[in-house]
Amino acid sequence: MANINTWCDVNSSAVGVHALHQITVTPGKLANGMNAVAATLPEHYVAAHHLARVLRRQGKSQAADLVEARLPTTKQLRSGDLGEILGTAFVNELTTYEIGVLRLQWKDHRNMAMRGDDLIGIAADAKGQALFLKGEAKSGANMAKATITAARKGLASADERPTPHALLFLSEKYLAAERTDISDLIDDATLDRTVELKQVEHLMFTFTGNAAGGLLTTELQTYAGTVKQIAVNFHIPTHQTFIQNVFDTVIANGR
Repeated sequence: MANINTWCDVNSSAVGVHALHQITVTPGKLANGMNAVAATLPEHYVAAHHLARVLRRQGKSQAADLVEARLPTTKQLRSGDLGEILGTAFVNELTTYEIGVLRLQWKDHRNMAMRGDDLIGIAADAKGQALFLKGEAKSGANMAKATITAARKGLASADERPTPHALLFLSEKYLAAERTDISDLIDDATLDRTVELKQVEHLMFTFTGNAAGGLLTTELQTYAGTVKQIAVNFHIPTHQTFIQNVFDTVIANGR
């Protein structure tokens, strides 16, 4: 866990029927946040049971090598991955949805971006039917409207629903992890039927060096669809330095 509430302030407000959350670092707690994010990073790239097995059989140095071999090396990919990791933390820590499959573990190559939905959170309603949070995560030192537009395009894909391929992937991974409760939720909602829009909520998650709350407010005000929206700006002015420090700390801690 990134323990967002222990080092950040969350300012939540309504924009019409939608929700806007602006997250900023509590004064004096940036180092705490960097360490918290660095501590959770390895599990996003290497399954915990795999890392534990290598540590047990071959020692700390080999376990560190395993993690480091999975970390992206380019600034752009590190930025994008960290945006997705913080987005996952937001969903798991500050919403009723769960993301239990960490998809960065399934990258084809550490320096390749993944395709498909960035974030899919899952919950159940009072009748035991599946609810889905379809999310786009964007990261940038100076985010502009074009990036917000790209995020909206991603959320609008597949008729505003999570893609069938992504849901099949998740169902298989949850089943393999013996999370049959979630695997069954997905299967019951998708096999021989279509996910209804009333089962879907959207998340536009931004991790930025500039304050993007105004851009997100405008985006929420102009959204013309029927799906409930959540927009988040995780604002760290030292965006690029924060990313570098997180990855440097992961590598240093491994040794």
